[in-house]
Amino acid sequence: MRSDNESTVSEFILLGLPIRAEDQAMYSALFLAMYLTTVLGNLLIILLIRLDSHLHTPMYFFLSHLAFTDISFSSVTVPKMLINMLTHSQSISYAGCISQVYFFSTFTDLDSFLLTSMAYDRYVAICHPLYYTSIMSQSLCVLLVVVSWALSSGNALVHTLLLARLSHFRNNTIPHYFCEPSALLSLSISDTTINEMVILLLGTLVITLPFICILVSYGRIGVTILRTPSIKGICKALSTCGSHLSVVSLYYGAIIGLYLVPSSNNTNDKDVIVAVMYSLVTPMLNPFIYSLRNRDMKGALKNILSRRLCSQW
Repeated sequence: MRSDNESTVSEFILLGLPIRAEDQAMYSALFLAMYLTTVLGNLLIILLIRLDSHLHTPMYFFLSHLAFTDISFSSVTVPKMLINMLTHSQSISYAGCISQVYFFSTFTDLDSFLLTSMAYDRYVAICHPLYYTSIMSQSLCVLLVVVSWALSSGNALVHTLLLARLSHFRNNTIPHYFCEPSALLSLSISDTTINEMVILLLGTLVITLPFICILVSYGRIGVTILRTPSIKGICKALSTCGSHLSVVSLYYGAIIGLYLVPSSNNTNDKDVIVAVMYSLVTPMLNPFIYSLRNRDMKGALKNILSRRLCSQW
């Protein structure tokens, strides 16, 4: 830090994960393997949806965008974390930190909106099957994705600009492995009232409201399923929702654990561990959830592999 007419910061120090120095190499290898699994697994989902015409449906259209978002979400924080662990360097430039805040907020919000769109798709498919094709048109699907990107980018831009205006910091040490917005706010000695009010207001709009919409959608789906007289129909309806419900549970479970569960004395360590869960573990698990529990995805993979083998012969 340097002092001119006001205190400014040219870089921040990331304290990283609560891991002993002698264990850094082992955890670096583990996180690298998890990150590569995230990237390759989600790329496989995008590739399968692109190549198999049977997967050109609204649900898989949203899933392909979710897979891209998960790759981007992990790439915002994990590569820098790995570099710091391997080089034993903990610094990040001010510009890099602000950029990380923007993209982290963008892809966090985008995940929320895409999961909501997928929940609406399942609601229409199960509760209004006769009108599914007309309601979930290609234009509506594209509109939902475009609006999701616009709202996510706009919300992230507001938070980033408000954060960038803060010029006075207590110190430049962040007790995290990336530039987590609330950790940055806690370092500031400037007035953060506006920041906190905007976080509360926009956080309700981009996280809480989509979550309520998902709950309402699945509530309606549950009512419809209970009215189904056929056990086979119930099982089919549940199978179409199982993968999405698993991903929703992982995503919102991590957020609730981070922001709503009362803090203990080791709150910093808890926050860091939960952040690893939703920035690395959840995006890594999504491809497994959608491939292992989804017959369409497994069928598409088998078809593509069989075509490749036949073409070689």
